[in-house]
Amino acid sequence: MDILQPAHWVRPKGYANGVAARGRQIYVSGMIGWDAQGVFQTDDFAGQARQALENVVAVLAEAGAGPQHIVRMTWYVLDRAEYLGAGAALGAAYRDVIGRHYPAMSAVQVAALMEERARVEIEVTAVVPD
Repeated sequence: MDILQPAHWVRPKGYANGVAARGRQIYVSGMIGWDAQGVFQTDDFAGQARQALENVVAVLAEAGAGPQHIVRMTWYVLDRAEYLGAGAALGAAYRDVIGRHYPAMSAVQVAALMEERARVEIEVTAVVPD
C-alpha cells in the first residue's frame, strides 16, 4: 500500500489524501455502535464510534484482514459539532482499535441514520496484498 501525498501539500492529520493498493478487496458495510447482539451499550458519540470500529475490525477478521489493510473509511455522523467536540475521546478510541494507521478518509454529516439510536456509521474498504 502506498500513501499518496503531493510533495507541496500540507500533511493531513488523522487521514491520508489517497492510497494506492493491490490485492484482495474487502468491502465492509456501514457499521454502527451496537454490539454483536445488536444492542446499543451507550448513546455517547465516542463510545458508539469505538464500538463501530470494533465491529469493522471483527468483519475484517472474517476475511483474514486487519486494520492495517484499510485503504478507505467513510464516517457518516448526525451532528458535525458532536463529531468535532469528541475529538480527544474519538482519537483515543481510534488509536486503541485501529492503531496509527490512517487511510483515505471522509466524514459527512447526514440528516439521519437507519437505526434511531445510532450517532455514527462507519464504512470501510480494505485491501489485503497479493
